[in-house]
Parts: sequence; C-alpha cells; structure tokens
Amino acid sequence: MDSKLESLLKEIEAELVIFNEDSKKAAEKGNKMATRRARGATNNLTKLFKDFRKLSVEVVG
Repeated sequence: MDSKLESLLKEIEAELVIFNEDSKKAAEKGNKMATRRARGATNNLTKLFKDFRKLSVEVVG
C-alpha cells in the first residue's frame, strides 16, 4: 500500500477515536466541551475523507 495512503488512514483512525470518545462523553454526561470536540472531529474527518477519495483514485486508478 502507498505510504501516503497508509499515513492518511492512520490519521483517520486517530480522529475516529477522538470522535468516539468525545461523542460518548457528550451523550452520556452532557459534557459541553466533549460535544464541541466531537463536532470539531467531524469537520476534520470530512477533510480527511475528501483527501482519501482523491488519493485513492491516484493510487488505485
């Protein structure tokens, strides 16, 4: 697998962990800061997913 793609997948996985942790805190405890961090993670994931779409086309063809 392409090293750029591997790196991007690791970034996506890390951001998903952040989202999962913070969204659980927000849902279970009503933690407002966790809600804010979870929303920020969704914005970051959106960008990363767009990058993945572009890169996957380049790598796979």
